[in-house]
Amino acid sequence: MRNLMLQSFVALLRYDLFLRRHSFAELHEHIRRLQLADRAPEPADAAVICDAVAHACIWYPKHALCLQRSAVATTLLRRYGIPAQLVIGAQRLPLKSHAWVEVDGQVVNDKPQVQLDYLVLERC
Repeated sequence: MRNLMLQSFVALLRYDLFLRRHSFAELHEHIRRLQLADRAPEPADAAVICDAVAHACIWYPKHALCLQRSAVATTLLRRYGIPAQLVIGAQRLPLKSHAWVEVDGQVVNDKPQVQLDYLVLERC
């Protein structure tokens, strides 16, 4: 778990720096092109990885936004052989957007209710 927290923390930093130099479209393309590792994940791996990302966010020196947190989770999940999708959604009133991660249609890094609260705009 400690190794996953460190990987998560480093990935938060990398995506933070990435977003300073690149657009949302470039981040989207980067996530879309991430390959799924050729390894068989354990049943509990998704929960352990998402928990490590959540703990890394606690120690991260600035507030990690949902997009950054979900990009990190998607990256690590795919690195461990889990077919994760980064999902971008929006809600009409009040107007706001949100990002979360799904595996096999199930939300893994947020409340399941998020699928009902937001209209899905994009999956990558």
